[in-house]
Amino acid sequence: MREPAACVILRHNGLTLIAVLALAAAAGAQDTVQTPRRLPPVTVTRDAASGGRSPLELPYAITTTRPDSLAPGLTHMLVDQALAFVPGLTVANRNNPSQDARVSVRGFGARSAFGVRSIRVLRDGMPLTLPDGQTPIDYLDLENVGSVETIRGTASALYGNASGGVIDLRSSPPPSTPLAVQLRSWAGSNGLRRYVGLFGGTVANGRASYTGSIGRTMSDGFRRIGGSDTSQSYARQRITNVFVRASTDIRGTELSLVGLGLDMPVAQNPGALTRVQFDTNPEMADPQSVLKVARKEVHQVQVGLGARRAFRGDGEIVAQAYGGGRSLGNPLTFAIVGIDRRTAGASLRATMALGSTGTVRHRFTAGVDAQRLNDARKNWANCNGVVAVSANCPTLGVERGQLSLSQREIVTSVGPFVRDEMEAGRVRATVGVRADNTSFEVRDAFLTDGRNDSGTRSMRAVSPMVGLAVRVAPNHSAYANVSSAFETPTTTELGNQADGSAGLNRDLRPQYATTYEAGMKGLLRTRVQYDVAIFDTRVRDELISFDIGNGRNAFRNAGRTFRRGVEAAVATELGPVSLATAYTFSHFRFRQFVSGGTNVEGKLIPGIPEHQVQTSATWRLRRGFVVAEWWAKDEVQVNDVNAANTAAPGYAVVNLRIGGNATFGRPWLAPVVGVQNLFDRKYVSSVAINAAGTATSAKFYEPGAGRSFFVGVSAATAPW
Repeated sequence: MREPAACVILRHNGLTLIAVLALAAAAGAQDTVQTPRRLPPVTVTRDAASGGRSPLELPYAITTTRPDSLAPGLTHMLVDQALAFVPGLTVANRNNPSQDARVSVRGFGARSAFGVRSIRVLRDGMPLTLPDGQTPIDYLDLENVGSVETIRGTASALYGNASGGVIDLRSSPPPSTPLAVQLRSWAGSNGLRRYVGLFGGTVANGRASYTGSIGRTMSDGFRRIGGSDTSQSYARQRITNVFVRASTDIRGTELSLVGLGLDMPVAQNPGALTRVQFDTNPEMADPQSVLKVARKEVHQVQVGLGARRAFRGDGEIVAQAYGGGRSLGNPLTFAIVGIDRRTAGASLRATMALGSTGTVRHRFTAGVDAQRLNDARKNWANCNGVVAVSANCPTLGVERGQLSLSQREIVTSVGPFVRDEMEAGRVRATVGVRADNTSFEVRDAFLTDGRNDSGTRSMRAVSPMVGLAVRVAPNHSAYANVSSAFETPTTTELGNQADGSAGLNRDLRPQYATTYEAGMKGLLRTRVQYDVAIFDTRVRDELISFDIGNGRNAFRNAGRTFRRGVEAAVATELGPVSLATAYTFSHFRFRQFVSGGTNVEGKLIPGIPEHQVQTSATWRLRRGFVVAEWWAKDEVQVNDVNAANTAAPGYAVVNLRIGGNATFGRPWLAPVVGVQNLFDRKYVSSVAINAAGTATSAKFYEPGAGRSFFVGVSAATAPW
């Protein structure tokens, strides 16, 4: 049997990584802390899924990580760092500032052409995912993320549309002093400069607290016009992020405010490459993207208000309302897209104990979520690079040509749900169901073409789940569940039709998934934390993208697919050394599907490596730390037919960070030096699935960055 490419590289780099760790340890051996430390307990905060329960009581796979505690010295710029060491979760970093990293959970979201698809994303419990299932994550601020909770499986019974997985980013606790201030500064390869100010405090005798940050990031990126080291970069980004969270307690009711803001005037799009271009010059930008000046400009604000009040013992009532706006200017190779967006949503949830039925105690939850999306969308011809006047480009030198689309896209969703948690001794059973109704409306304002493409569509789904968790020992739990998920097409997927017509695609249907899952999780000898899960997911009418030329994608429904996998995570502490490993095996294949006239039954679903390993070792010194990370992925198929000699090869990269801290009375100082891709491996970090063209001409490959360095320093009024 052929050994996976990632495993070959993994084995090859093993001794080198051990040597790096040994040298780092020798350098700081006199300052190491000798007292063994027990692993911190893993807790789950009060979201709609857990209700504040321990993960050992939950009958599904859920992972809570603390990125800065697990592997300190992060720059807080990359989503793949914040979401590291979660088995079953894969991040494909496109290294493209105009396109978000592609995040997938058990394969859900792997085909996203932009933003995050198939996964519900929340910030401190406030939904960032839109009612059509799409999540732009460019406005996520990662500076204040203290923990990340990930439900690794179908969860529509709890969260509704596009819940192939759930990611909730939770803020760090505020400082205990009335006012604390921290400044962070970073500089590195490819013109990286980042400046961040953080603030926070606790006031009113602990009844109120606040935390926030504002950061400015500038980077040129490693992609260049022509690919020469001396040529002009074409991956520039200028971005300002703002985040604030405040909470207070008024007569037993906890009130909270969460706000996010983004100003990104420049984010160039270097595009994907052909195999020949990647092999010969992986740092080059796609010439067509450069010619058409592909890029995006974004401005966004979102604010949420929440209230929580205890109710009848361990019950509670939670209410939330949120809203925001986003403006997008997005020149692409085939058109210029402009969107003016308004979003709003609200939710209400009540949990209460219903007493006992014999020896069984019941805890009942009922609630409803509602969302609304209102997009004003326009498309123009992209006239950059045009050398002759035409009907679409009547004036040379003017970027925006003729208007080709003007419409308003309105999406509303309502989802009531109920759940009953039944407990008897060591056994906890959970039964839940949710009913969702998602409505799409297009109001065509471009009527000069003689057509009115206005229309409506409504998509409904009922999503049940049942699970069982058994405490086989005080620190060990076994669980099993059957859960479901559904996913509607997004407004973009419904609007991009293969024949180029406007309006809503009447043939595109939602996809439905059913997952059978079992696993164990717990703590061995108070120092080894483990989590193992196996699953089998069957998907019907899976939404599949395909290239229709000139960089445009349309979508269709596959017949059926299946996904089987194994996930394992282990973390421990050995004296001053913390170790963590996450392994994912993903056996995902088509069952019934004909792609472009070819029967692809039995072929691997593209975009997902079969094997993925993430390992970190952190050596904590008396006045500092050393972190080494080892990330490896197997080869990735780039299209449905698994065409020969097109798969992106497997790879492994090593990252290294060394940092310290010094305390001078109250002030606190912490420098860090890091290197990414220590051995300068050339690799494909992401793929453009089903790109148009032949095996040699299709632009499948989005290159990863070579070796890069960064230095940073943090200074604060008190340790934070």
